[in-house]
Amino acid sequence: MSSKGRVVTNAIFGPVARALVRAGVSPDTVTVTGTVLTVAVALWLLPSGHFVAGPLAITVVVLIDSVDGLMARMLGRSTRWGAFLDSTLDRLADAAIFSGILLWSIGAEETWVLGTALACLVLGSVVPYAKARAEGLGMTASGGIAERADRLFVALAAVLAVGLGAPVAVLVVALGLLALASLYTVGQRMAAVRRQTRGDLGETG
Repeated sequence: MSSKGRVVTNAIFGPVARALVRAGVSPDTVTVTGTVLTVAVALWLLPSGHFVAGPLAITVVVLIDSVDGLMARMLGRSTRWGAFLDSTLDRLADAAIFSGILLWSIGAEETWVLGTALACLVLGSVVPYAKARAEGLGMTASGGIAERADRLFVALAAVLAVGLGAPVAVLVVALGLLALASLYTVGQRMAAVRRQTRGDLGETG
């Protein structure tokens, strides 16, 4: 999330975070609850074609899920476990959203949506894996043009547009571009790691 995004989130959800901290709720509880709600909403509303209520509800839940980070900072408990839990559960939430779109496409017999949603589902998991694997080897591979927030915004905005009356082609184009952006991001991260490993076997060029 950008610095401006954090300012807005802090202003809106800061009071909620403080109230939860006073109530003794842990950041991990908020993380798990937010993921469960996202998965439930995505797999309930999207496959059944609720393309207005679905993306709006998911957006609200995803924003509320950011409260766990605020709580952790308030408590001075930004731990490696918390970062691992949050990142891992984010993958489940993302998979549920694209799986919801994919399941709808099967019932609606929208082959192009099926193909592009599947591509987004697969490539969306490779993008964070490339970063995590690089970091596990002591390198960095962050950045790119298809970060998590970007992927979710594009996908949910396209679903909402279709729900408001836009042709399904809008969703196909959005998911197709998103898949290409994710593929490009994987390439960017692979190139970054390649540059950092040039000297492993005495390579110079």
